[in-house]
Amino acid sequence: MSLEQLASDMQQCTRCGLAESRNNIVFGVGNPEAKLMLIGEGPGKDEDEQGIPFVGRAGQLLDRILAAIHLTREEVYIANIVKCRPPNNRVPTRVEAAACLPYLYRQIELIKPSIIVLLGSTALQNLIGPDSRITRMRGQWLESKSGIKIMPTYHPAAVLRDPSKRRPVWEDFQMIQAEYQKLLP
Repeated sequence: MSLEQLASDMQQCTRCGLAESRNNIVFGVGNPEAKLMLIGEGPGKDEDEQGIPFVGRAGQLLDRILAAIHLTREEVYIANIVKCRPPNNRVPTRVEAAACLPYLYRQIELIKPSIIVLLGSTALQNLIGPDSRITRMRGQWLESKSGIKIMPTYHPAAVLRDPSKRRPVWEDFQMIQAEYQKLLP
């Protein structure tokens, strides 16, 4: 199965109540062979309208962060825990996330990234564990059972709300850049 086929299969998804109010499924975007994958929470209003993750204000900040470490969204792969917008941009419920996680796991299997960046607590708690705390775990390398290096950091939207998070995110992305450089020929 390819990413395109998986995205096509998802178009009729009704695994959770988020399907009722979506305009578009926000599957993912970027290089299907990316070594670096970024995973956020879920689509917001702009993403739901365009069907592309991280296109609003947080996405513009993410693009600037990537540019600062000499990457573009075309070189990485960007996805979310849930593929449909939660009403009023609320945090997805555990049930909603659980309904979408098999799709995300399949994306990860198909892309085979060497590094995954978890953007925010929703991504961290759904992929690492419900008791995980972004304030305690950000900036620390974790490793999956399959050997993928995982870096939790603050979500760009959190940085927009609280500028004191800029420096920690910058420090995290400098570590991400150094690890990414090791993957290059």
